Amino acid sequence: MKSRDEALALLHEYTESESLLKHAYAVEAAMRAYAKKYGEDVELWGLTGLLHDFDYERYPSPEEHTVVGARILREQGYPESMIDAIRSHAHNGPPRDTLLAKALFACDELSGFVMAVAMVRPTRNLADVEVKSVKKKLKDKAFARGVRREDVYQGAEELGVSLDEHIAFVTAALTEISSVLGLDGATSA
Repeated sequence: MKSRDEALALLHEYTESESLLKHAYAVEAAMRAYAKKYGEDVELWGLTGLLHDFDYERYPSPEEHTVVGARILREQGYPESMIDAIRSHAHNGPPRDTLLAKALFACDELSGFVMAVAMVRPTRNLADVEVKSVKKKLKDKAFARGVRREDVYQGAEELGVSLDEHIAFVTAALTEISSVLGLDGATSA
């Protein structure tokens, strides 16, 4: 298994966007938390979250995103279980048939959405985000339009947890790295 430093180097080689980097860190945090909860390999799950979109900036089309990334990850010796999970989080990928793949899919859209909810709060603090606020914003189709609501709902269902539990769990995981995400209330809009 590659180290986190090696994975970070790969992420930064392919990703310049600050928002996409923060998204990668957020999904990594959520995946590490779920790995601990389920007694799974925390490093494998964390690096899967960290690298799930590393190729997106250069290869955003549905025909290339995760396909090119999978080839790069394979060439660099990353495990097939990680590559399969990353491929399956995209809508052009294989079925999500492992807990790792289901967790990645469940954490991807929700992590970004929870961050968006925190950004519009006056405090810009993840610690102030409540489940009811996230659910209310999910119903507002004009808010964070790029987030596929059906993926948020389907992700929780595939993971076998209630939406409320999933939102609370992901929010708590992201709160642990709120300063890295710039959502600890210390920065202003």
